Amino acid sequence: MTRDAVTWERPTLKNVGTPCLILDRDRMDRNIRRLRTRLDQLGVALRPHLKTAKSIDAARRVMTSSAGPATVSTLKEAERFAAAGVTDLIYAVGISPDKIERVLVLRATGADLAVTLDTVEQAQAVAHASRQAGDPIPAFIEIDCDGHRSGVVPGERTKLLEIAHALAEGASLRGVLTHAGASYGADGDDALRACAEGERASAVKAAAILREAGFACPIVSVGSTPTAHFAQSLEGVTEVRAGVFVFFDLVMAGVGVCQIDDIALSVLGTVIGHQPEKGWILADAGWMAMSRDRGTAKQKVDQGYGLVCDIHGKPFPDLIMSDANQEHGILSIRSGSNAPLPDLPIGTRIRILPNHACATAAQHDAYQVVCSDDDAIKAVWPRFGGW
Repeated sequence: MTRDAVTWERPTLKNVGTPCLILDRDRMDRNIRRLRTRLDQLGVALRPHLKTAKSIDAARRVMTSSAGPATVSTLKEAERFAAAGVTDLIYAVGISPDKIERVLVLRATGADLAVTLDTVEQAQAVAHASRQAGDPIPAFIEIDCDGHRSGVVPGERTKLLEIAHALAEGASLRGVLTHAGASYGADGDDALRACAEGERASAVKAAAILREAGFACPIVSVGSTPTAHFAQSLEGVTEVRAGVFVFFDLVMAGVGVCQIDDIALSVLGTVIGHQPEKGWILADAGWMAMSRDRGTAKQKVDQGYGLVCDIHGKPFPDLIMSDANQEHGILSIRSGSNAPLPDLPIGTRIRILPNHACATAAQHDAYQVVCSDDDAIKAVWPRFGGW
């Protein structure tokens, strides 16, 4: 066959290679509008976390301007987004001394990159590097609002002030930052509201301690997708960081932050086999496509490795990816359900909603972008990984 004889076929969900990552642009835009509207009503700015998307194209749709503000979780993200013109950035993971040189290089290119820390040792290292470079690196003191991960307990006045004094020896204290990670395990609206208020109160308390001691603390930054949607008041807060709200996922649906039909991300797969005596359908999307994340296992409804939908994104009753090998997904009816196993012949296209959007997206190098009412691939948005 000659090159001229090859007929180009418009890419659609029916002919694109599988497994691949599908992004419903209409759902994504709706999710973004929802949170922006809510934060506008509460009078605070949105500083989206770009760790989920890791895509310049997606970032441009969620940020309020091409320069940011934005949040990143790796210096690779900071470098890639800064190269695309996103200059207002917080690196919201505790800084280690070996990474400070990369921060300085980025700042020298014009990026206003701030770091995060929660120890005197880190503050001393940042201040020393700032003095050496003649560039006062801005830093946020991380606050532990719920015992979930890292940070200074908000009432630890001595430690807060020791860190602030260490930063004053060459760096710059820009504010306090916290993340209510425990909200991902909250059960019910009241619990989510309590997480949101605990997050707000912790950050505001820490900021007050610093200010009373004479330290400027211009930014009070909080953020998680659950608390951003359930906060009743954000008094004293200047900005909210959230990331997975752009796509949502099954964990967020299980927490009660979104509905299943808000989830904008899915993996497109193809049926490749049947094991009727076991009640299995096999698909070409295994854990290399979905990730090993089992974030719904501790929730009221365990979604296995993902919830299975038809090609248009409509879930089959109680059909989940119950198990996964590297390149094989095992689809079966959820334990305890009387739903029938659907008739899905070899070659049938399916979409699988992920437990954790960040982890699933990380398995792929691009988003195949579609609209809710159309099978056509409208665009391909590259994404990146690494540190």
